[in-house]
Amino acid sequence: MATRLVQINMKALDDLLLGRFWAEALGWGVDSEGPGVTNLEPVGFAYPAPAAVCIDLVARPEPKTVKNRVHVDLATTSTAHQTELVARLRDLGARPADVGQGEVPWTVMADPEGNEFCVLEPRPRYRDTGPIAAVVVDCTDPREMARFWGEAMDWTLHEVTDDHASMRSAEGVGPYLEFVRTPDTKKVWNRVHLDVCPYPGDDPAAEEARLCALGATDPGVDRSAIHWTVLADPENNEFCLLSPR
Repeated sequence: MATRLVQINMKALDDLLLGRFWAEALGWGVDSEGPGVTNLEPVGFAYPAPAAVCIDLVARPEPKTVKNRVHVDLATTSTAHQTELVARLRDLGARPADVGQGEVPWTVMADPEGNEFCVLEPRPRYRDTGPIAAVVVDCTDPREMARFWGEAMDWTLHEVTDDHASMRSAEGVGPYLEFVRTPDTKKVWNRVHLDVCPYPGDDPAAEEARLCALGATDPGVDRSAIHWTVLADPENNEFCLLSPR
């Protein structure tokens, strides 16, 4: 049994408007499950598949108050492409952001609702990831996060150090999942979180038990109105275990 990362869930004051921004930013298509839920995925994509980690935007009234602990890094193919992409994103409504990065070769930005993301300088390892180079999770212990998520999912671990860990789908396609050591700790419910999915035929209850045995915990979410399971990883980052697909 194993799970795979299929999407990130992003809370939004206006899911449709924010969805349009990210669809334009990534060159993806927009779909709506109904009022308050907007789905983004590559055009012609057959969900779920390792070639992309999709985005699910869900309307919530609470405003963003702290730096997100989960963000995306966007890939570029050249210095000129990076400059052009930053300019295009600003035209779409993004703005520069200062998260204490100092002088770095990548550009830190915030989307129209303040969600931080990075436009990376060209890096060979991200040349075939698609528009999202990596989904990045802030943490205090990259080794422990790599241990948990490496056992929770069937992705391949590529690097583990005290400061950084990365993994990618076992098929070697799509974006990376990366854990970066940061000095701050989680303080509020994450507005951006990971959604994982078991494989068809797997037992959701058995998968939940397996994840808890690995170190996941129950954050106490009322499940009466939802058909998925909300858990938290060893650093208390919420994530959703979806139904097998």
